Amino acid sequence: MGGSLVDAIADETLDAIRARGTWRRMRRLAGPQGPRMEVDGKSVLHFAGSNYLDLAHHPEVVEASAEAARTHGCAAGGSRLICGNLDLHEALEVELARFLGVEAALAFSTGYMANVGVIPSLVRPGDLVLSDALNHASIVDGCRLSRAETRVFPHGDVDALERLLQRECASASGRGRRMLLALDGVYSMDGDLPPLREMARVAHRHGAIVLLDDAHGCGTLGANGRGAAELLGAEDGVDVFVGTLGKTFGSFGAFVAGSAKLRELLVNAARSFIFTCALAPPQVAAARAALAIVQREPERRERLAANAARLRARLGVHGISTAPSVTHIVPVVVGANETTMALCEQMLARGFYAQGIRHPSVPEGTARLRITPMSSHRGDEIDALADAVAEELPRALAAV
Repeated sequence: MGGSLVDAIADETLDAIRARGTWRRMRRLAGPQGPRMEVDGKSVLHFAGSNYLDLAHHPEVVEASAEAARTHGCAAGGSRLICGNLDLHEALEVELARFLGVEAALAFSTGYMANVGVIPSLVRPGDLVLSDALNHASIVDGCRLSRAETRVFPHGDVDALERLLQRECASASGRGRRMLLALDGVYSMDGDLPPLREMARVAHRHGAIVLLDDAHGCGTLGANGRGAAELLGAEDGVDVFVGTLGKTFGSFGAFVAGSAKLRELLVNAARSFIFTCALAPPQVAAARAALAIVQREPERRERLAANAARLRARLGVHGISTAPSVTHIVPVVVGANETTMALCEQMLARGFYAQGIRHPSVPEGTARLRITPMSSHRGDEIDALADAVAEELPRALAAV
């Protein structure tokens, strides 16, 4: 196959990426996701993942996955609307809906596919989406695919949201068109929460639908693990709930939950659901087993919260801010892309893997180490990480 033109395009694009200092590469990890892993051939403490409750290699989760492979095979065999709608899928969806206290849920292959499926199913050209400035890329792309008008408001700004909705409702063009407010439950680069109760109240007062993508909060936050909305006392304010199975639940896939009519709508209108292969049986069974553990072992999320609080406090003792984090995503903002990645490499050399995150994943000038402890990290491991950051950060900054 001839690849000269493709290679030329790749060279042109990659040269530009390298020139602005945002070239990426994938690290090679070995072994199960856990508090310690092999990264690029070196055994290190792992503070870069989203297996927050350490369920990805839990014996019950692994055995459920293996049993499903034995009884159902390793593939669903097609899309849900043709031959892939297995009893396992429907059982998982019933259990997720019961867990969240809603009527129904529908599984998607990824969280990205959930958002690019549900948003265009709810709004269309001529409608309006109000999107927080720090929303995940999948929400951004879902808005683009919907072709609805999208207005981005400053992160967490209730007053700005209210002004936009008031202006919309007062305008002639706003009459009769659908409005959707889209928010993250936990902002994945800062670890903060939206003012959800206030925003939902404002949205509903003006007739807008509220969508919450709680990929990082579902399973980890709230008295029962139902996520950011439960923690903030705002579950009644969420109309559409998006969650993932590949983080806290130690498996793969995602889901949208809400009313039974919402599920029916998505089955018939969400292209990212209709035109793709269904989740494989082992993944579904693993998620079901993990969901059961989340519900019966609240101590896992309690340990996670304690570890995150310990990390923030230890860094604070060293004068290192982790603001605005209040969750298990703990950022240490460094500033420049190059300095951040140098710090990341220094930490790896010392036996700690905490990934550097650069622009354009975060606003320019706010590159940071994004640290994500797990429930199974020990206290001394948390302290050692924080102390290493405190020692290496000044060296990285001095080298600029």
